[in-house]
This record gives sequence, structure tokens and C-alpha cells, in this order.
Amino acid sequence: MGKGRIEAFSDGVLAIIITIMVLELKIPHEAGFTSLRPLIPVFLSYVLSFVYIGIYWNNHHHLFQAVRRVNGNVLWANLHLLFWLSLIPFVTGWTGENHFAALPVAFYGGVLLAAAIAYYILCRMLIACEGRDSALAIAVGRDWKGKISVVLYAIAIPLAFLNSWLSLLLYVCVAIIWLIPDRRIERALTS
Repeated sequence: MGKGRIEAFSDGVLAIIITIMVLELKIPHEAGFTSLRPLIPVFLSYVLSFVYIGIYWNNHHHLFQAVRRVNGNVLWANLHLLFWLSLIPFVTGWTGENHFAALPVAFYGGVLLAAAIAYYILCRMLIACEGRDSALAIAVGRDWKGKISVVLYAIAIPLAFLNSWLSLLLYVCVAIIWLIPDRRIERALTS
């Protein structure tokens, strides 16, 4: 089956996720700068989550540029990824509203870890659909970025109970790793 509907649906879900996150930013009832101070943690968690959603959208787009078709396994794997990404507004709000307390930061990492695993599964389902010799299979290769991300999330989650700021730093590090678009797929498609 064609891939157009899965791409359009995924784009729509990701747009709704970003919309939900921005709607969680509460407008202060005062005009002074001091009224913005309590919103700083909420805004910072929003920025990090916006970057993560942007990273997933960008990489999702690249994945689907490298495939010609999808099957039922890909549809379910994609829904699995979208499920975890749909929880990001909740953990973003919980983390920001509670000023980066340990439990919300750990849950934030848990959602990021689950989304990373779901993305890995989606990649595997796409490769199985396209074939082991496909451009996507060659481009994904050993996927060191994905493996490092999972390890850093696995470290950051329990670390949140010792120092939530160090956990957040690890989440930022993973985002930085992925912020530079993954050129493997583009290289595989042009060669």
C-alpha cells in the first residue's frame, strides 16, 4: 500500500501535539517581568519538548522519503510511536509545573525512552517491508545515534532521583545529537 496517508496522518498528529503543548503555556494576569518568572520552568520544558517533536518530525519525514510502500506492521509501528509522542504534552506540563522535580523528570525520560524504542521498531518494520538491501537499510546501518540515545535515557531516568538537573542535561545532550539532521538517508538516496 502507498505511504501518503501514513505521512499525512503522522504530520497531523505531530501538529496537534505541538498545539496542545503551546496551549498549556498559561498567560500571566500581570504585565510585569516578575509575572513571567514562575513560567520559566514551564517555558523551558516546552522548548525542550518542541525540539524533540521537531526532531521526530524531521527524522520521520526522512524515513518515509526512503521507502516506497508500507504494510500493516508499519502502520501499527507508526501508531505505537505516535502514542508515545502524544504523551509528551502531559510529561512536559507535569515537569514544568513542578519545577523539574524528580518524579516528573523521570517520567519525562520514560516517555522519551519509549518513543526512542518505538522509533527503532518503526525503522525495523520499514526495513522489513523494503528489504535488507534497500536504501533505508543501508542508511540506518548500525544506528549509533539511536543506541546512544537509549543508553543516555536509561541512565537519566534513575539519575533523576539523585539530581533531576543532570537528567535534564542528558535529555538535552540526546536532543543535540539528533538536532543535526541525520544525513545517512539523504546520502543513501542520492548514491
